[in-house]
Amino acid sequence: MADAAILRPEPVFTPDSAFFWEGAARGELLIKQCGACLRYWHPPRPMCPACNATRMVPARMSGFGTVYSWAMPIHPFPHGFSAPPIVVLVDLDEGPRIVSNLVGVDPRNVQNGLRVHVEFEPAQGGRSVPVFRPLGAAP
Repeated sequence: MADAAILRPEPVFTPDSAFFWEGAARGELLIKQCGACLRYWHPPRPMCPACNATRMVPARMSGFGTVYSWAMPIHPFPHGFSAPPIVVLVDLDEGPRIVSNLVGVDPRNVQNGLRVHVEFEPAQGGRSVPVFRPLGAAP
């Protein structure tokens, strides 16, 4: 369950990212996969960074990963949050890296290499955004 004090800004839909946000609304973490070379890439953009193909398919990720790095933005204070969020770079088990927030953990216990799984929390207008929680942490 989301912290009632957090009112995350609504995600921005673009032609390249709409599939990602539509998947989040269904509780799915989707990443672009090249239809030619099969490479995953994120953030979404119109062509594969490896082979420049423009044919892509949305690929469903397991939602499990490892914290690669993290930070807590303090100043300027992040819009929509009552406390500084924990911003993480997560290496998904399938390979791509994603930027998100870490929830359900005291910042003093965050470390690189922490195993996490995806959850979805509402934004201000009710859309869902992916966040990550440490494995074994209660929702």
